[in-house]
Amino acid sequence: MIRQPIKKRTAILLGVASICLLVMVYGWLSWRQHRANPKDTTIPNLSQFVEGWKRITTTDAAGDVWILEDAAATYGRLALGLLTGVGLAVLFGMAMGCFAKAEAFCLPPLGFLAKIPPTAMLAVYFVMVGTEMKMYVAMIALGIFPTLAQAIYQAARNDVSDHALYKAYTLGASHLEVICCVVFRQILPRILESVRLQIGPAMVFLIAAEWAVADVGFGYRLRIQSRLLNMNVVYSYLIILGTTGLLMDWLLSFTRRKLCPWFGE
Repeated sequence: MIRQPIKKRTAILLGVASICLLVMVYGWLSWRQHRANPKDTTIPNLSQFVEGWKRITTTDAAGDVWILEDAAATYGRLALGLLTGVGLAVLFGMAMGCFAKAEAFCLPPLGFLAKIPPTAMLAVYFVMVGTEMKMYVAMIALGIFPTLAQAIYQAARNDVSDHALYKAYTLGASHLEVICCVVFRQILPRILESVRLQIGPAMVFLIAAEWAVADVGFGYRLRIQSRLLNMNVVYSYLIILGTTGLLMDWLLSFTRRKLCPWFGE
């Protein structure tokens, strides 16, 4: 029968096995590549990986530590972009979910904008906001805003029963109290889940923007080092980005479980 639960120990063992398999496949590909050419750098082996980590964590000739510079730039841009995009999405999504006029006015343009790939609008962002911090924030915020706002709107419309609204009004709640204490609190776990699903796209938009115009950041470093075929540095940065995404995903899941224990897993 489908969807039968398994023991936690079994789940952990299967997860460890999948990671080991991934490492083994990569190791085999690296061994095959280096057997033909020991100096090949396209699929780094362990010693080349160590060299790459040393390169990004030690001071270079200009006195800079790559990982510190790039992390500060990328994570600062990502945090500000996510905060802006999530704030706009909550505002517009709640408005559309609570008021029919706001839904009729905002839903068509949001539906249209959600279908345009944000990376295809890089030139538009260059013209409208330049190439400084505002461009990266706009890239992330406007990239996740339409889809996230629609998800919040759907949750506000479908996950809050009319019975709960009528009961709140009967007890004397105002419109603002109903929105904040009934609708928002009811859909908060859905909001956190939707934000969690937007972490990956937000990082894609940011790396694309940094790849195109940045002079510091993970995207910039990946562009420069990939052109030089320093794949040990490229793979090291990819590991850092993947780990960052997993940590943010876990943090949002942990926050949801703490704030909304009634929602379940």
